Amino acid sequence: MDRNMSVGSGERLLEELVRAAQLASPAELPVVLNRYAEAMGMGRAVIYLVDIQQSLLVPLVESEPELELDTSLAGWAYRTDSLRVEEVPSGGLNVWLPLADGAERLGVLELNMSTLDGLKLRRCRTTALLLALIITSKRTYSDTIAQRMRTRPMHLPTEMVRAFLPPRSIGTGRVVSTAVLEPAYELGGDAFDHAFTEDVLHAIILDGMGHNLASGLATSVAMAGCRNARRSGADLNELAGTVDEALAKWLPEQFCTGVFTQLHMPTGVLRWCNCGHPPPLLIRRHRLLHNALERPPEPPLGLPASLAGTVRQVHEVSLQPGDRILLYSDGVVESRDEAGEEFGLERFTDYIIRSTAAGQSAPEALRLLIHAILEHRHNKLSDDATILMFEWQPPDP
Repeated sequence: MDRNMSVGSGERLLEELVRAAQLASPAELPVVLNRYAEAMGMGRAVIYLVDIQQSLLVPLVESEPELELDTSLAGWAYRTDSLRVEEVPSGGLNVWLPLADGAERLGVLELNMSTLDGLKLRRCRTTALLLALIITSKRTYSDTIAQRMRTRPMHLPTEMVRAFLPPRSIGTGRVVSTAVLEPAYELGGDAFDHAFTEDVLHAIILDGMGHNLASGLATSVAMAGCRNARRSGADLNELAGTVDEALAKWLPEQFCTGVFTQLHMPTGVLRWCNCGHPPPLLIRRHRLLHNALERPPEPPLGLPASLAGTVRQVHEVSLQPGDRILLYSDGVVESRDEAGEEFGLERFTDYIIRSTAAGQSAPEALRLLIHAILEHRHNKLSDDATILMFEWQPPDP
């Protein structure tokens, strides 16, 4: 078969893969993928998903071994969002490709083949790109994928809050927003949200009072109120007022703190409203601008109108290209080791600065940071630790 025929045959097989994958259950997806990979000369294919703590790569098919994310070649492909090829003793090749839907990292794809040329490599990359979109669509209604991404049972309050969470990372050509939160299986009242509307990034962080089902319920109501107001076109002070009213009406004994932000992506204008929460942080050119976004404190969300006031204050500042904004809960900096030493704000920001200087992506920087916080506490956090970071990087004019 000549090259033109092989290209046409490959396109037909790719179309068949997409059609079959759309109808396949998650358990059937590896079978469909392997049928296509073998027909294309790409050998055996294995899908690995990252666990919710981003420590392991877990195979979608249980018969395959788990892989350590920080020490394996597969993990290298995930961490760097790059292709990795290795020779195997039998003389063939293992090809590791990242599975990512935009900024959201899902796992890796392993392909085993005897040879690799330019055309086959292009087909490998295309397969990985399509597979990531297919996994993203199926995980919204598949408990199989959720089960494979967990390494132990999850507490009920955590299940409720996680049901409201968006993807861990989102991005466009101008901005990337990414978040992490722990403890992954015993989360209490912390949550984050980020979304796009036209040319604006909306990003929030919430910290509910307490560490039980009631605090998780308050956070969930606050998230729903925020999204309802945002999708109705509400301004920031109206959005915060909607959350205030929702909590006061439905959960009058509960309140939470939070920061609501809006970033106008074409211009870099950042607007925010802080409701009793630690102030956002601004990192510019590898250094923290102390108190750059600190403003007079506002009361927490959900307090009676007589205490909270009638109008929330909205602040505004213009960012510079490359600026990173950090939203965090107090459990991040107040986490203490067995000697009573706090993780601290300086160590927190220094970690981000060093990761940025090392050229790590925003999602990878936060993954390493949350693992450092967990290590500081020997994986036993006494409070929720949540971090959301977004980076404004407009294209060159």
